[in-house]
Amino acid sequence: MESFRRHWQRYLVQFGLAVGGLVIAWTIRQTNGLVLMETYQFLSKPFQPNFSSQEVIRDAKFKELQYRLTELENQNQQFQKILGEKPIIAGSGTWSAIIGRSAGSWWQQIIIGRGSSDGIKPGAIAVGAGGLVGRVTDVSPHSSRVLLISDPTNQVGVIVSRTRFMGILRGKSQNLGIIEFFDRDTDAKRGDIIATSPFSKLYPAGIPIGRIRSVNLDKQPAPEAIVEFTVPISLIEFVQVYPKQ
Repeated sequence: MESFRRHWQRYLVQFGLAVGGLVIAWTIRQTNGLVLMETYQFLSKPFQPNFSSQEVIRDAKFKELQYRLTELENQNQQFQKILGEKPIIAGSGTWSAIIGRSAGSWWQQIIIGRGSSDGIKPGAIAVGAGGLVGRVTDVSPHSSRVLLISDPTNQVGVIVSRTRFMGILRGKSQNLGIIEFFDRDTDAKRGDIIATSPFSKLYPAGIPIGRIRSVNLDKQPAPEAIVEFTVPISLIEFVQVYPKQ
């Protein structure tokens, strides 16, 4: 008996460690490693970057929208090939810097540093980062004049992407325009996306223009809507010019 007691005391620590190891292994197996993962998260938390959950979620949503947009663009290109349709803007664009703006017509027209010697012709479409800027009206060998969509004299046929209702857009100020709809029941809402109309003779269809800020349903004979341009007309420094189709 005395011999068994001494033997037990001698191997008690090893036996306890073995039992403890078996318990830990069984716990990890039953919880699929959850306890180990939580322990790791707790110990490594002081060394992890300090990102808030809202920032992480916002970044994830932004990436999701980018991926969805890329997929939709790829699908649209495939559909255009199947239907034999041309892309929204055909040909290769020519980048140009804005070299002149008149103080009296700051949001009516701009002068760009490309002209007929660069292949620019009247009627060419000027696009900025985000959407339509205007169209070329006058050309010299080394410069061109662009009539902006923010000019009240410039009329652009537009369509509401969500409802497909159409109207005419005229410039109102630097970054705003006003749409006069053709139909009384337009179902236009704040936040709707506006693009160039498929029936426009001056602009290719589908070029983004802006987003509806407000709608006046009481306007006669048809509702009107205020549109905030996608491109900051008053701040642009470069445009991309495409030949008229």
